[in-house]
Amino acid sequence: MSLGALAVGWINGEEGIQKIAPFFVSPFQGVLCLFLLDMGLSAGRGLRQGWKQLQWTTIMFGIYMPLISAVFAAGTSYILGLSTGDAALLIVLAASASYIAVPAAMRLALPAAQPGIYLTLSLGITFPFNIIAGIPIYILLAEFVSA
Repeated sequence: MSLGALAVGWINGEEGIQKIAPFFVSPFQGVLCLFLLDMGLSAGRGLRQGWKQLQWTTIMFGIYMPLISAVFAAGTSYILGLSTGDAALLIVLAASASYIAVPAAMRLALPAAQPGIYLTLSLGITFPFNIIAGIPIYILLAEFVSA
């Protein structure tokens, strides 16, 4: 479906996008704000109880899984011959996928899953890890594979 949307946008060009912008482009920021507000409220409710349900193995998963994703992205960057900046971006995005996409996907795919666990893991463990230690590691990795 995303590829179809990209094809329609490419075929219609800038003029076609301007015609539909009031229906799709302009409301996007408002809908995004509502989505993020809802995720924040869910995370806040879940964090009160979720951290008590996390075992140390689950917490470690929140740290080593982004590193595994980063290694795969680094390999892909090497194979594609990406520049350091492009490789760093791909690696960071791959390592960040768990807290960008997982909360929304989990809510839809597994409604019985406990938000306190996956929100606490993604927003309380993986996100801070990536900000504090991950991104510097990913930049070094990008410099290594693009050298």
